[in-house]
Amino acid sequence: MTKTIVSLKNVSHFYKENQALNNISLQVNRGEVLGLLGHNGAGKTTMMKLILGVINATQGEVNVFGLNPYLATAISTRKNIGYLPENVKLYEQLSAKQVLTFFARLKSVNRTQVIELLKQVELYSVMNDPVKTYSKGMRQRLGLAQAFLGRPKLLLLDEPTVGLDPIATHEFYQSVEMLRRDGASILLCSHVLRGLEPYIDKALILSKGKIVAMGTVDALREQANLPIKIKTQGIDAYLKNDEELRHFLVTPSILKVNEKDKIPTMKALLKYETLHDFNIDSPSLESLYQYYLMTTQQSDIIGGK
Repeated sequence: MTKTIVSLKNVSHFYKENQALNNISLQVNRGEVLGLLGHNGAGKTTMMKLILGVINATQGEVNVFGLNPYLATAISTRKNIGYLPENVKLYEQLSAKQVLTFFARLKSVNRTQVIELLKQVELYSVMNDPVKTYSKGMRQRLGLAQAFLGRPKLLLLDEPTVGLDPIATHEFYQSVEMLRRDGASILLCSHVLRGLEPYIDKALILSKGKIVAMGTVDALREQANLPIKIKTQGIDAYLKNDEELRHFLVTPSILKVNEKDKIPTMKALLKYETLHDFNIDSPSLESLYQYYLMTTQQSDIIGGK
């Protein structure tokens, strides 16, 4: 039976007169990766603070490992949580090894893991150098190592790939996947949507403190019903005269179809012997994000908000 690790029920939060979150309900289960998406000020950081127990919800219920994380009774669960803030601030006079050793003591983690993680994030060769000499990318990798200490059962990662090159980004996602396979639940907040899709189970899109869309990427695609692009090779001369397909054409070799028309269109294309190849380009996570935000903004305008 799947166990719920994080649960928010009808949660709202105010900073004085400003409402940061508005009636949020969600669940994150064991071994699930949730992509938390939204513009600056959408409420993502507030949600993470609630889950960490840094602040208490104004309204509603927050439960992490079955407890309200804000209460003192939840302190025993905190060693099972790893957190990487958007702006990594570390002890600049200390070395990477000293920084991780300090956090290992706080989490009661075996210090042999410090060296393992320094190797994993490729800081082993400079582990005795002061953090103040590190580049932004190196500091980010050290922050990731700190978040991974103790093999946490819940990871909260706020813009974790900022400052990482493509190779380091790929290695980071491999580490996330390894933790997920071990049963960790992960909330991953990112503005860098390209490349994120393969690593998340669900996406949650926030705007002005409200959930505007939530579900698997496939479910969000089906709901949005954005066109799918099909690029063909070898049949340009035939498509313009094809009664069934020509109204889908946007160029001599590119068709745009809705989800319900994808399979019939592919079958129609395969009838042509001169067809060399075709590529199917479904709406990306980035285009879905833009669609749902735009739809919400238009709804607000129509509603006079």
